[in-house]
Amino acid sequence: MSILSDLFRDMVSLLYPRRCAVCGEPLAAGERTLCTLCRTTAPLTGYWRDADNPVARKCWGVVPVEQASGFLFFVPSSGWRQLIHGFKYRGAWRTAREMGEWYGRCLAESGLYGDVEVVVPLPLHSFKRCRRGYNQSEYIAEGIAVQLGVGVDRRSVVRTRYTESQARKPHRERAQNVEGAFAVRHAERLAGRHILLVDDVMTTGSTLLSCAGEILRAVPDCRISLAALAVSQRELGVKA
Repeated sequence: MSILSDLFRDMVSLLYPRRCAVCGEPLAAGERTLCTLCRTTAPLTGYWRDADNPVARKCWGVVPVEQASGFLFFVPSSGWRQLIHGFKYRGAWRTAREMGEWYGRCLAESGLYGDVEVVVPLPLHSFKRCRRGYNQSEYIAEGIAVQLGVGVDRRSVVRTRYTESQARKPHRERAQNVEGAFAVRHAERLAGRHILLVDDVMTTGSTLLSCAGEILRAVPDCRISLAALAVSQRELGVKA
């Protein structure tokens, strides 16, 4: 039976080869989500290794965070943009989880995130989640949590107000757009814990910082760190 299963799987792979989420080339045996070349040349930030990095500096004077980092630079007009849009808009949630696992391994190896106790994905409004069918940040959070050896809390923080896409907003309006958009429903689950708040893409940081600020207001004895899968070089003031 296993021989037939292997033959069937090989036939499917031949007819419908798995392709790299970045360059679109067929994946070789042992490769997952990304081909070896794209994984090797990925626009990684390296910020998870350094407590003082441009993402952490975005938080200074706004929200007191323990650690903050981004994994990839968001590169417009590239295969990496397609990868991110794949799990944001085209249902490629497995890609989000795989990228979360890669990020999580790096966070674990850095030693800066070793005392994180729970991972919280940035919540979507129920209308947007229903329309999309899932929250991509939850899958990224799942991948990270597996590598850190902690759980994911999907219910304690909620989005109470539907907001327009931040991408369509001028910079000066982004903070106002997400003001009051989040609430903590189960503060007791987060009390006294070190929380890692996870999002897919950070541009100005308004959304992540607004959610982190609400968590700290509702649960003043918790500690919070931030992790974004992709960050904008332009918004961070980092040269390419």
